[in-house]
Amino acid sequence: MSPFKGQTGLKRIVNAAGYSLAGLRVAIAGEAAFRQLMLLNLVLIPLAFYSDVSRGERALMVGVCLLALIVELLNSALEAAVDRISLEVHPLSKNAKDMGSAAQFMSLTLIASVWTVILLG
Repeated sequence: MSPFKGQTGLKRIVNAAGYSLAGLRVAIAGEAAFRQLMLLNLVLIPLAFYSDVSRGERALMVGVCLLALIVELLNSALEAAVDRISLEVHPLSKNAKDMGSAAQFMSLTLIASVWTVILLG
């Protein structure tokens, strides 16, 4: 058992929820890209419910939108960790940040692709 591990059981779940909410607050306050994706989701998710599509298609349309938020949170966490290690320009740091950005680009491409196929298919 790691000495760095915290509580177990219900206390762990409560603590984890608190950490998650803190992370969302930080993302909303400090990450413009996350706020932009939230706005995009505020438009697209209701639109998915007003679209004449099957339940499975609607779930997919909403799911890819939420996936983009998840990817942005992970990308922001990666960038914060890289910056915490060093603000020095380094090829490996650049690669890590660029790959995080590429992951976000792919998730946005997925949104466009899924929505296009469903709405035009």
